[in-house]
Amino acid sequence: MRFWRKVLAITWKDVLSEFRTREIIFSVLVFTLLVIVIFNFAFGGGQNTIQMVAPGMLWITFTFAGVLSLNRSFIIEKEEGCLEGLMVCPVSREGIYLGKMLASLLFMLSVEVVALPIFAILFNLDISFQLIVITLLTTVGFVAVGVLFSALAINTKAREMVLPLLFLPIVVPLIIAAVEGSGLALSGESWGEIASWLQIIGAFDAIFLVVSFWVFSYAIEE
Repeated sequence: MRFWRKVLAITWKDVLSEFRTREIIFSVLVFTLLVIVIFNFAFGGGQNTIQMVAPGMLWITFTFAGVLSLNRSFIIEKEEGCLEGLMVCPVSREGIYLGKMLASLLFMLSVEVVALPIFAILFNLDISFQLIVITLLTTVGFVAVGVLFSALAINTKAREMVLPLLFLPIVVPLIIAAVEGSGLALSGESWGEIASWLQIIGAFDAIFLVVSFWVFSYAIEE
């Protein structure tokens, strides 16, 4: 119980910091909405064309918005000299990882809650429960790996470029599964048709959440 109180304290610290500065959610949300609007003008053709490209557009948007968000996960503390203070706090490295991951997950989900309905309205698509489940599970896996690589990149000089170079090749299978599953969900397919892609996403989440949890203590060290 004490462990989870410390995890939630780190999460709450990041949430309060974001409420004061509005550096992550505001910038990521503006970027996301801008990309969606641009895609809307670029693919403003027939509904059949939109149905085919919509899943790819959706996850391209969320992927790059997520990278932008994760880039800021540790940068603020590194620039303000707070990272060392966080590491000497009476909390394990695993607790720091979970606290940062929950905060990043909240930030990404906040952006997606706003962006997904706007995306559906602009492209005249229906948001099904299957799509919501796919988005939630994919975001969990995305953030689980992203926080680990954000910690790895923070100690490099070109950290803004290092993170996507290291992170995106690892997360490609997850994004492909999300695109395929989202395409079926937008087409109104049943759970049975989507189940195989959900299993891939769930397996990715479980494996990389466990791996990232145990590797983080080494990644955060300089």
